[in-house]
Amino acid sequence: MAQLKSSPYITPQTSVIQLMLAVLYALIPGLLVYVYFFGMGVLINISIAVITAVSLEAIILKVRQRPVLPFLLDGSAVVTAVLLALALPTLSPWWLTVIGVGFAIVIAKHLYGGLGYNPFNPAMVGYATLLIAFPAEMTAWLPSQTHDFSFIDSLRFTFFESLPVGRDYDSITMATPLDTVKTQLGLNFTLDEIRSTNNSLFGGIAGSGWEWINLLFMLGGFTLIYMKVINWRIPVAMLVSLFGIALFFSLLDTDAYANPMFHLFSGAAMLGAFFIATDPVTASTTFKGQLIYGAGIGILTYIIRTWGGYPDGVAFAVLLMNMAVPTIDYYTRPRVFGEKD
Repeated sequence: MAQLKSSPYITPQTSVIQLMLAVLYALIPGLLVYVYFFGMGVLINISIAVITAVSLEAIILKVRQRPVLPFLLDGSAVVTAVLLALALPTLSPWWLTVIGVGFAIVIAKHLYGGLGYNPFNPAMVGYATLLIAFPAEMTAWLPSQTHDFSFIDSLRFTFFESLPVGRDYDSITMATPLDTVKTQLGLNFTLDEIRSTNNSLFGGIAGSGWEWINLLFMLGGFTLIYMKVINWRIPVAMLVSLFGIALFFSLLDTDAYANPMFHLFSGAAMLGAFFIATDPVTASTTFKGQLIYGAGIGILTYIIRTWGGYPDGVAFAVLLMNMAVPTIDYYTRPRVFGEKD
């Protein structure tokens, strides 16, 4: 008599590693443009972040007496590391990246039980920790395409915090367009005055360089939607809500509130919408809930950018909505057939 094979009988078409690889591939166009505008430092950050994440993942799995290789090869630690590294300034000392990744992997992921159990997006926990603890290092960026930092110069600063002779840290770094707009609006400058006095900082619709980086991340995100790696509801809801609230206030006062295209193509808007908010572990799982979850991130991002204490609110908006996911899913769960109201 032939032995019956146990379930499952349908072979899944995708695995965790396939999904993670698809995400990494979709990030490549935006990453290449990132390097073009802001230098090789981002690749150094990614390398340090990935090595740190994989090493810590292996150590923690060993300590927890879990099989190391299967979890190490699922790619989740690498994706977390890359997303966090993309959010760091290109001139970041090595210890900043290590601390951020450490919080992401050890505290935000494994402290809650590992992949599938963490309620908060690990990369955003790491980023928020760094932003709160080291605001000076996290808000100093090289200007777009106007620097002449070589790969060796970037390496020397990353590991030894040493600059080329005759160069000063404060003179070669500057705030991001979002930070500049937020700070100078608080000093009662109009948007036209801010743009005219910081002309090199801005491009056609947003920050110089940032508009192209966000455009490529958006195209990568659409590719993930087409491949059915992510659902369209969260990114669309986030971007539509961010666009809508920015448009409303921009129409109220064009001198005091940036237009919606500036918000969509500045900072981490597209990276957050397509690659961070869509994390399947920490995002809402119901169709209605995904729309509410995405819209909440978009609205909170605008509120934090405009009236909060930080220039880019994507990370905090995602973490706040992560907290709301259990409630959102509870009240938006679909009715079971035959269930009474």
